Amino acid sequence: MIKMLLQGMVVGIANIIPGVSGGTMMVAMGLYDKLIHSITHLKSEFKESMKLLLPIFLGAGLAIVILSRLFEFLLEEYPIPTNFAFCGLIAGSLPFIFKKVKGSSPAKPINWIPLVLFFAIVILMAVMGEGEGTANVLHVDLFQVIILFLVGVIAAATMVIPGVSGSMMLMLLGYYATILSYVNQTVDSIMNIDVNSFIGCCGVLVPFGIGVVVGIFLIAKLIEWIFSRWEIPAYYAIIGLIVASPIAILLKTDWSMASVGIILIGIVTFAAGWFAASKLGGE
Repeated sequence: MIKMLLQGMVVGIANIIPGVSGGTMMVAMGLYDKLIHSITHLKSEFKESMKLLLPIFLGAGLAIVILSRLFEFLLEEYPIPTNFAFCGLIAGSLPFIFKKVKGSSPAKPINWIPLVLFFAIVILMAVMGEGEGTANVLHVDLFQVIILFLVGVIAAATMVIPGVSGSMMLMLLGYYATILSYVNQTVDSIMNIDVNSFIGCCGVLVPFGIGVVVGIFLIAKLIEWIFSRWEIPAYYAIIGLIVASPIAILLKTDWSMASVGIILIGIVTFAAGWFAASKLGGE
């Protein structure tokens, strides 16, 4: 139970950070196949599915609520060591994935084409994506509720796919800073017992959250279908996504504070990330 809560927190942390994939973290920790199965078989295997889903989603939710301010601070004040740590977490998942394709030939077009294609998609997202600046105050009406729901669906779909960052997609859509701000405002309103502020935050986060839940279930069924037919090519696509993700993160990193000392610290945090991924990984 404790290990699953910690694994859920790693997934939650990953989903806070643009460029870091929650799906990749699931793969690194040996959770991915089991989590997809639990989601798609929730109705028929409710009790067994909830034993996995409840601690994972609880841990992820706690991480997002508790650590969002911390990681916002770390990325602002120490972007290079922080992003190196994320790169280590991602790279640490590669040995696990290589085991999945052991014995297959990477030279076959059905394998290397998805690898190259998905590698290119992630790099293109990093090159084309821009930071969105400060958070926006949303005036919630029916149209905005629909938009928030759709943004939640898109973000959730990309959160579940290994190698693709849901938070980076939120940034590309222009909602990353806004959603993070409303999460922090919700915590503040609860701490200060500010009912009006809490209701206003719910007007934004509830439709977004419903969209996230719908998106997770929709993409989980699609992924299960793909893996049941093209498992090896799908894992090669994931390898392309994983290899590209650290490159994408480093492309978007603020290097203005770079120095020999900072780079050395970054190497240490990279190693720490790799170590954490290896310890939390496995079946």
